[in-house]
Amino acid sequence: MVRAKFNGVVLAESEKTQVVDGNHYFPPETVNSEYFQETSTHTTCPWKGLASYYTINVNGESLKDAAWTYPAAKDAAKAIENYVAFYKMKGIQIEVA
Repeated sequence: MVRAKFNGVVLAESEKTQVVDGNHYFPPETVNSEYFQETSTHTTCPWKGLASYYTINVNGESLKDAAWTYPAAKDAAKAIENYVAFYKMKGIQIEVA
């Protein structure tokens, strides 16, 4: 089981994450979307495609652009399309049990 937590709250939890480039990507149905707010930030990965970002809001604390997804992943990254990953250095804890 893999969990992403911030400020004592579970943001996502799954036994079926995909690990890409050292990041756990969580299936969309395992993400607690109530804590996510889309931002206007986008980046491009040459092999994954265009990433969209989320700000995480928990108990009055926010982490801007702390999570991202590839809503229309390129063919090489279709396995993680719409999956959500988190920046560990922004205060997100990734627990693997």
